[in-house]
Amino acid sequence: MPTNILMPALSPTMEKGNLAKWLKKEGDTIKSGDIIAEIETDKATMEVEAVDEGILAKILVPDGTADVAVNEIIGVIAAEGEDVKAAAAPAKAEAPKAEAAPKAAAPAPATEAPKASEAPKAAAAPTASSGERPFASPLAKRLAKEAGLDLGKIQGSGPHGRIVEKDIEAAKAGGAAKAAPSAAPVAAPKPAAAPLAAGMSDEAVKKLFAPDSYEEVPHDGMRKTIARRLLESKQTIPHFYLTIDCELDALLKLRAELNAAAPEKDGKPAYKLSVNDLVIKALALSLRAVPEANVSWTENTMLKHKHADVGVAVSIPGGLITPVIRDACHKTLSQISNEMKDLAARAKNRKLKPEEYQGGTTAVSNLGMFGVKDFAAIVNPPHATILAVGAGEQRAVVKGGQLAVATVMSVTLSTDHRAVDGALGAELMQAFKGYIEKPMAMLV
Repeated sequence: MPTNILMPALSPTMEKGNLAKWLKKEGDTIKSGDIIAEIETDKATMEVEAVDEGILAKILVPDGTADVAVNEIIGVIAAEGEDVKAAAAPAKAEAPKAEAAPKAAAPAPATEAPKASEAPKAAAAPTASSGERPFASPLAKRLAKEAGLDLGKIQGSGPHGRIVEKDIEAAKAGGAAKAAPSAAPVAAPKPAAAPLAAGMSDEAVKKLFAPDSYEEVPHDGMRKTIARRLLESKQTIPHFYLTIDCELDALLKLRAELNAAAPEKDGKPAYKLSVNDLVIKALALSLRAVPEANVSWTENTMLKHKHADVGVAVSIPGGLITPVIRDACHKTLSQISNEMKDLAARAKNRKLKPEEYQGGTTAVSNLGMFGVKDFAAIVNPPHATILAVGAGEQRAVVKGGQLAVATVMSVTLSTDHRAVDGALGAELMQAFKGYIEKPMAMLV
């Protein structure tokens, strides 16, 4: 009996992904554990392992297909001794589920996508009247339900005529496919309402510039996710900010001594500590010292975390990602340093696993290496705090009534005021300042 290969869910929140590349071709023998394809999520490129054995009878979703819904059939494996052609045939009929669009049943290259969107006009009416379940992605179904749209009256532009997110957005902007029959003509004059809720529409922005004065660069999945999560954060989290100055001279001296004492491994130092490594450790220890700030807000409860898992913002092409140093307060500085270097290198190549960048109880965003003096970061839910780290620079300070010069770093704590009050945030910052200015305490 043939086995369907389904689009895997690579994280708990994943609803769709891009099928970047097949590593096997039709007719190849597949063994359990073989890497058969690469899937791109908004943050990483993941490898897909085969769980069944046989022959790859049919590839239904070709290389480079974007926005493939989780659990959609992407290929078929024929069992040993089974007729490969016979195994591939049923899947071809099963996947489209668009009665009037037989051409869309076969996997079409990206250049043929418009054909899939032309056929559903004929299929839409029978689907709505016959009561059969519309062929739509889980995300599209949810968005349609929230907007009160009738899926049976929406044309799908996805693979095999599938209704996807952009079809719902187009229906909302055009005011069509409302459940009530009279909704279409009534809603027609309101196409600009949805875009204006989040800013100016595409066309309104383009009209402000000469047609040949810009280049359009489509948003990729990462940029869309960053935009969605930051908008969600600013709309739902009441932010407030606390800024303090920390003197770095003792920390810089200790860092130099520790790096000089690093043993050699394979002809190179076993570790090389950065200021950011010590910042991560200091923040983790501060959360251990002030456990009431190591929390996450939920609608009904406060999650008080037992470990300080510190996310660290890493800039990568097209956006950023936040790999997490788990239980950082109990790790040595050399462990934190080496782990951070490994995570950052794999992050830039989009090779992190979901469990390496999801979760965490707080985060650090450091722009000091760019000469930024101070800034305020946006809390990344479900975190309740994030620490923005500026550049260390020599400043005039007063010590014992005398003017002196010290290396000073400004840091700003952004907090979710629902979870961390002002006094509690100040207590956390006081603890952080203590570890930075007396860094030997981080070694005991």
